[in-house]
Amino acid sequence: MSGNQIHSASFRDPSGFLFKRDGILYRQVNQTYRSHYDLLMGSGLYEQLVKKGALVSHQETDIAPLDPDAGYKVLQPEVIPFISYPYEWSFSMLKDAALLTLEICNLSLQKGMVLKDASAYNIQFLEGKPVLIDTLSFERYDEGTPWVAYRQFCQHFLAPLALMALTDIRLGQLLRVHIDGIPLDLANELLPGKVRWNLGLGTHITLHAQAQQKYAKADSHKDDRKKVFSKNALFGLLDSLKNTVKSLQWKPAGTEWANYYEITNYSGSAFEEKKAVIRKFLDIAQPDSVWDLGANNGVFSRLASEKGIFTVAADIDPAAVESDYQNIQSENAKNLLPLLLDLTNPSAASGWNNEERDSFAGRGPAGLVMALALVHHLAISNNVPLDRVAASFAAMGQWLIIEFVPKQDSQVQKLLSSRLDIFDNYTTEGFEESFQRYYHIQEKAAVAESDRILYLMKVRR
Repeated sequence: MSGNQIHSASFRDPSGFLFKRDGILYRQVNQTYRSHYDLLMGSGLYEQLVKKGALVSHQETDIAPLDPDAGYKVLQPEVIPFISYPYEWSFSMLKDAALLTLEICNLSLQKGMVLKDASAYNIQFLEGKPVLIDTLSFERYDEGTPWVAYRQFCQHFLAPLALMALTDIRLGQLLRVHIDGIPLDLANELLPGKVRWNLGLGTHITLHAQAQQKYAKADSHKDDRKKVFSKNALFGLLDSLKNTVKSLQWKPAGTEWANYYEITNYSGSAFEEKKAVIRKFLDIAQPDSVWDLGANNGVFSRLASEKGIFTVAADIDPAAVESDYQNIQSENAKNLLPLLLDLTNPSAASGWNNEERDSFAGRGPAGLVMALALVHHLAISNNVPLDRVAASFAAMGQWLIIEFVPKQDSQVQKLLSSRLDIFDNYTTEGFEESFQRYYHIQEKAAVAESDRILYLMKVRR
């Protein structure tokens, strides 16, 4: 890439914007944000947050601003290897992102600043931990003013967390529809009635929703929203939000795939042999990144991440993704990002002009795609022809490690037990023929104690 290109998602904040020049990511800080930026850097807040791993670092550059008339400085920020979105996160990922946002706001107040934005999209995951990526989210705190990002925090974080914990974990997917956060009146309707008597949720969701409706109907010249809100009151608000978020719990259990590896139909030694084959294939391909599709709790994803390869571990099951993230925290694992993803309905491009949020595939390509014990679910459970599966994977990355699970396998037999077998092409020969339209088969190995086959393939160019 050459020349200049403004980031498609960076246009809402007059304080500045992201752009690329010759393939390098920069952030322009505008003159209108000058005093706030100088306070951020001069107060010690930036240094404190970067040292804690709470804020991405940046370097000030001497390159010309993209918009010289508006520009004050040009920064080169630390690059996040994969941008993910809140509707792709597990429960604990969203919860940790919420708690980080509150912690940053608290630390900012201690330095005379405050977060003007509390968007979940401003948080990303780097080396297994949440981190704020928007350097321009801070502004000078004026004594007596309320927190302008309060509603945004409740809509982006508190409402979805409460719905996931207290109603149904799948309601986190409402964030795909409500890109500016789940409306509080909707959350209040969907939550159990007892929430209204919970001090934290009753205040920050039920009463907050009622206040929004009241102000929406009020004459703008008569409403009294500009009451003095002391700094101590703001600290108290942040503390109340933190305690409310911390009180929300969800334990991954009872879903179809959460314990998948405990019911495989081959022994521990065969399982280890399968790992050895995959490690060999990774050594041959030498990818710079891996997308493990249908990753379950990330057992095989770690074969790549432990080699220092940045790896996305995507799965459709919220419990499996939650378990993967919790394991990452306990292991202090790096280079691994678990995400919630339905391959039959993956994250689409969305937002303004369908350009603010990239589709899942649009954030690629990966160096290597891994699809282990996945194809039979796509081809049989979801009726996706093998050649379409192959075409989709080929568009995502140059290399492919894939496992073919034949019809005689017990897992496939379970899928066929409740439906008519109309899948005449679902054979080893049919699989290879379909995939060879898009790939060269580089390596092939049988999985011990089974009829399964592992393949290493490379895209035809």
